[in-house]
Amino acid sequence: MIRNWSKAVRSTVTAARALAPVRSSRRRAAPVTYTLITLCCLLFLISPAAGLNPVYGTGEEVLAAQRAYFRRWGVIPAELFEDSPGSALTPATALFVHGSWVHLLGNMLFLYVFGAMTEERMGRLQFALFYLGCGYLALLGYAGANAHSQESLVGASGAISAVLGAFLFLFPRARVTSLLPFLFFLPLRFPAWVVLPFWVTLQWLAAGRAGDGPGVAYLAHLVGFGLGFAYAWVRFGRTTRVGGVPVAAPEGENQP
Repeated sequence: MIRNWSKAVRSTVTAARALAPVRSSRRRAAPVTYTLITLCCLLFLISPAAGLNPVYGTGEEVLAAQRAYFRRWGVIPAELFEDSPGSALTPATALFVHGSWVHLLGNMLFLYVFGAMTEERMGRLQFALFYLGCGYLALLGYAGANAHSQESLVGASGAISAVLGAFLFLFPRARVTSLLPFLFFLPLRFPAWVVLPFWVTLQWLAAGRAGDGPGVAYLAHLVGFGLGFAYAWVRFGRTTRVGGVPVAAPEGENQP
């Protein structure tokens, strides 16, 4: 199961504080991005994963409800390629399911930061189809590589990784405010072409050490990022890319 993109909640909170001045500089809204964030948050709040709905009980009852919820709406690789129409839909439904508060907040933070500018560049309908399509294929790719796994795979990680890949191509010189854990979260500014490839390298290294059990599906991140970059390259390769736009985000293991 895709659990946490962030291993340090403090970095997520700190990064969120830096976003306000960035949003004020944008001229247009990003309704698709905000709708996705709202939908994911609402679905999480009413789900057993949030632990707030008394309908699911407490203790072992809520844990059992969570497992059943993830198996129903998440991707189970061992069942995905069977002749079941319901299983074929799970890579789409899993994009709106999150396993924990940190999982949700980490994903939504990066969708908020990188999604709006990417949506403005692509257009609303194209961005929506891009997000859903790349997210579906990223989870499908992970499932194909772990075809015998019985673990539920949930989360928007693959789709948001695709947004990061497209962002790198479209805004390579955008200045990203990064918080480095090994430098006591000192905010430093780097261009996207430095920060995002560094993140991909970390995902690649982590994917080599990861198994097919519960944890972070790093391979889904890599597949999504590659799909997003490739799509932006094919779709916008002949147009002028935009650079020099300030964006705030954490870095390294603490960002998707």
